[in-house]
Amino acid sequence: MPPDHHPIPWEQLPPEWGPTEHDDGCFAYRHRRSPTVLVADRTPAANSHPGFGLCCYWELRCRYSLGDRSLSEAIARVSTRSAAVEGLLECMHRVHDSVEQPTDPIEVVNVLREVSMSDIVPERRSGSK
Repeated sequence: MPPDHHPIPWEQLPPEWGPTEHDDGCFAYRHRRSPTVLVADRTPAANSHPGFGLCCYWELRCRYSLGDRSLSEAIARVSTRSAAVEGLLECMHRVHDSVEQPTDPIEVVNVLREVSMSDIVPERRSGSK
C-alpha cells in the first residue's frame, strides 16, 4: 500500500481532520487545532478465547496531553480493520458535531466516552446477498 493511501479517504473526513500516522498495524487522525489524536492499533489477541478464532483485534484509543503528561484512553476494541476505520470515522464526526472548540482534550474525551461501537458494523462488500 503506498504511504499516501490512508484508510479513510480525504473526502470522508470531517473538516480540519487529517492523518498523522499510517502503517499496516496502526493508523491515526487528528484535528488541526486539537492536541487529541484518535488511533486504531492492531493488537495480538493472545488472551481471547480460542473458539473465537481471532489472531488480533483493533483497539481504538484517544491520545492527548495534559500539561506535561501524555495520556492514552481506550475507546473500544473491534475485531476487524474495517470496523476500526468506521469506528474512528464515527469518533471524528461525533467530535466535529459536538465540540465547538476541540482544543480542550477533556471535552473531546468526554464526547468520545459517549460513542457506542455496538452500532458500528463493517459493511459487507460482496457480490452475493
